[in-house]
Amino acid sequence: MGEAFGLHAFGNDPALMEIIDVANVACGFHAGDPGAMETTVALAQRNGVRVGAHPGLPDLVGFGRREMKLTPQEVEDIIRYQVGALSGFLAKHRLPLNHIKPHGSLYGMLARDEDLMLGAVRVAGDYGVPLFGIAGTAHQRVAEREGVEFVGELYVDLDYNAEGGLIILRQPHATDPRRAAERARRAIEEGTVLSVDGTELPIEFGSICVHSDTPNAAEVAAAVRAVVDA
Repeated sequence: MGEAFGLHAFGNDPALMEIIDVANVACGFHAGDPGAMETTVALAQRNGVRVGAHPGLPDLVGFGRREMKLTPQEVEDIIRYQVGALSGFLAKHRLPLNHIKPHGSLYGMLARDEDLMLGAVRVAGDYGVPLFGIAGTAHQRVAEREGVEFVGELYVDLDYNAEGGLIILRQPHATDPRRAAERARRAIEEGTVLSVDGTELPIEFGSICVHSDTPNAAEVAAAVRAVVDA
């Protein structure tokens, strides 16, 4: 959420805020700016939505979806900087920071590299909040090793490969709400998700992610919400 810049806004934030429980708010590096953060945090407060930080790589042009060569200290620094920025707006609206969830290519880099992931974990530990990520990856291993709460995620609008990894596209695409709802139902009831080649994969999760920048995000979120409520 809050993936805007100046006069340009992307996503379906007002509609989605009426459906979701938790928002991952962009903090200015891959998208977002002070005005967008203020608007988004205020919108979350009005709708009773908890707010987590969504720090990304410093790459507005690439929307944080192009990998960069970073040291563990650089990862910690860019995450700490962005979480601090969002925390200022949360303090204004008297909302607590709910969690940290890295964005885009940073998310993927941390899933594969325990040294890089340690930087994110240190920031989450200092703020006393959970980290959202992919179960069974460095996200979970490092968080649990360092005593930071971990929340696994299920994605309903991205495909999984046969190894359980996410297939990330540079451009968002529409998702069939019925397909998203069925994936959520299967994961909740059976604890599995199907990969693109039909492989049945076990999945551990405590949160279901819907991206806000897909063309029909609100419809997808509403379909998944109905499954969760049922």
